Amino acid sequence: MKRDQDMARLLELAKMAFDHSLGRLRSSKARLDQSRMQLDAINQSGQPVDLEPIMATRVGLGYERWADMRRAELNTVIARQTAEWLEARDAAQMAFGRVQALQALSGRRTSG
Repeated sequence: MKRDQDMARLLELAKMAFDHSLGRLRSSKARLDQSRMQLDAINQSGQPVDLEPIMATRVGLGYERWADMRRAELNTVIARQTAEWLEARDAAQMAFGRVQALQALSGRRTSG
């Protein structure tokens, strides 16, 4: 009986760890998606309208200078967030595997 209780507790802990890793995976994916949307917004900006051609060019060049710096920052952030997401994905897969293995062991113990 003690071994069955220990197995049930172990399985419950594994499920909690899996839930935690899924939460981490979801939040890292949300942050990555947000950064990608910011980069897309910068890349899709249009030229200023209703300005004299010289002023429009100056505004456009100023924006492009800023946008280039922001793109570089966002690309660095996206690279870091992608690495975090991959780590979270791997951890979630490992946690899922533990739950599956413990469920299989638990099922064998009760049916055997």
